Amino acid sequence: MAVVMRLTRTGAKKNPSYRVVVADSRRARDGRFIDIVGTYEPLKAEDQVRLDTEKAQEWLKKGAQPSDTVRDLLAKTGVIKK
Repeated sequence: MAVVMRLTRTGAKKNPSYRVVVADSRRARDGRFIDIVGTYEPLKAEDQVRLDTEKAQEWLKKGAQPSDTVRDLLAKTGVIKK
């Protein structure tokens, strides 16, 4: 089972917000997930990314592969180096 960290979309039409989740790579984008690591709200000016850094580091140590966007968010919050 390949585990990935990726975004799932929540929120209303034309007002997106996302959850950063850990999921099986074979599942649908908004399907079942293993754990919620944080949130991302691209339309807010302040505090766009909220991550539980300890959870994120644990999942990375266990071998979870972040998507490109999640990798950028992790680098932005200082969890990993870019």
